[in-house]
Amino acid sequence: MTSTERAKLAVRSPADLIAAVPYLLGFHPADSVVAVALRGRQIIFAARADLPAPSTDPVEQARHLAGVILRQGAEAATVVGYGPPERVTPSVDALRVALAGAGLEVLDALRVTGDRWWSYLCAEADCCPPEGRRHDATANQVTASAVFAGQVALPDRAALVAQVAPVSGDARTAATAATARARLRLTELVGQASASDLLGGRALRSAGVAAVREAQRAQGRGVRLDDDEVAWLTVLMTHLPVRDHAWERTDGRDRDIALWTDVLRRAEPEVSAAPGALLAFAAWRAGQGALAAVAIERTLSLHPDYSLAVLLDDLLRRGVPPSELDGWPSVGLPGVIRPRKRSRRGRR
Repeated sequence: MTSTERAKLAVRSPADLIAAVPYLLGFHPADSVVAVALRGRQIIFAARADLPAPSTDPVEQARHLAGVILRQGAEAATVVGYGPPERVTPSVDALRVALAGAGLEVLDALRVTGDRWWSYLCAEADCCPPEGRRHDATANQVTASAVFAGQVALPDRAALVAQVAPVSGDARTAATAATARARLRLTELVGQASASDLLGGRALRSAGVAAVREAQRAQGRGVRLDDDEVAWLTVLMTHLPVRDHAWERTDGRDRDIALWTDVLRRAEPEVSAAPGALLAFAAWRAGQGALAAVAIERTLSLHPDYSLAVLLDDLLRRGVPPSELDGWPSVGLPGVIRPRKRSRRGRR
């Protein structure tokens, strides 16, 4: 499931809503059911799931999506199903029932198949003819507004997955060699450290703090890290206090997302857990649930027991809004993560 909270877009018609959905999700959905949450006439959130297999009862999935929408403080919702009618209709019907059962007003229920849409709730031939209505999102004002606001809708979810895919070819060869050099450098660091520094982990943490801060400074200047800098950072972040320092300095800023995307793509598989989880956290904080989801999927596929990734995966699946955990994380004792009290500004 993908849940996403993005910039608010005004909708005045079903065609507007259909045009808005790809920008809420970050990609154009296919074979999907989407629940769009609204306050008044403003879209505030969208939750997407794949259409279940024909032999699968969609009720459980529908109840889960309805719970996610309810958690956003929505007043109403519209359901949009993408795909052939024989697959879309059971999911749309189940989600309508689940949303109504959760006390939410269902404003409309739509099916999009190809370049046409139909409403399950409208029987007026003038506005909802049996053959459906053609839609052209490129000509819609909502699309223009979303593009003007800097939002992007990729062709499909596969394109989003490709954004976090590991580099290949010469870039992968260079990353592998750099990681080998970073491991030797780490061995030298440990060998040169005093017994007290090793016992307290100070040598590793000091090197890690310096690497994290330099990486974030470089990103702020628009300078891309070289292979050795990325490798050194990823090796050091296997030490949890270093990861936690990076986590405390990560929010939903564009530069955070850009940094951890680049580091994740160039990280060797065995040291990719921390950058993958940090990218997911930054994307979640920014309301980019789809990007957070694919980052978590990649991380858990390689590191299924990585605790931060497991925690973020649970937050995404339950549709927990970032605002509920403003100021999180707060790192006190080593390895102890707790929410901070919300500041007056609400975010760091």
